Amino acid sequence: MDESEGRPVDRRGFIKDAAVGAAAFAAPGKLMAEQTDDHGHDHDHDHQDVPPDIALRVRALESVLVEKGMVDSAALDEIVDTYENRVGPRNGAEVVARAWVDPAYRERLLADGTAAIGEFGYLGGQGEHMKVVENTLEVHNLVVCTLCSCYPWPTLGLPPVWYKSAPYRARAVIEPREVLREFGLDVPGDVEIRVWDSTAEIRYLVLPERPAGTEDMTEEELAEIVSRDSMIGVSRVETPSGGDQ
Repeated sequence: MDESEGRPVDRRGFIKDAAVGAAAFAAPGKLMAEQTDDHGHDHDHDHQDVPPDIALRVRALESVLVEKGMVDSAALDEIVDTYENRVGPRNGAEVVARAWVDPAYRERLLADGTAAIGEFGYLGGQGEHMKVVENTLEVHNLVVCTLCSCYPWPTLGLPPVWYKSAPYRARAVIEPREVLREFGLDVPGDVEIRVWDSTAEIRYLVLPERPAGTEDMTEEELAEIVSRDSMIGVSRVETPSGGDQ
């Protein structure tokens, strides 16, 4: 696991992260339990939900800041909409799909993630310095931020609530194999698990293995099957038929 080097603070994150972060600490056990409820479905809708009381507090905080002229409500909404709806994990999925179909790009991506991702223009705040780690038959990579919630916003959008939760941040380092099992991913005992600790200086993106049976798919079609969780390392990419690789 790489050494931790610092933690970031971002603008809209103060308000948005206040909601999701507080939610994570309010019921950490529940968050981890939710992840194990149904391993066969996308968990985005579960993990982005914020308890009503927390959401109300955040709205009240935002109202005060807007009233005092410290933030602009329209600007905040624009930033949130960008990361929730226009970025999401789509950018990262495009990077992964390109690496799957273009060996030369894959080599550049693994050698210098920042430069290769920069070819798409997906850098900027919270993603200035990127390292890409590749899953193989021998190695499975998992990303965490042990002290905070450092996360590559330009490639993956807003972090899910479970990524911010205390149980995930602690247990991903201590017992990563068990954590992955709770996400529905059984990593064979002979496969090494490498845990990467994101920091303010560097963030990580997992290059998942390409599923078997996708040889005839276009780059655009491949991008559609790449999930956010697979680029964090808590799941594999599923084939279009729904089966794991």
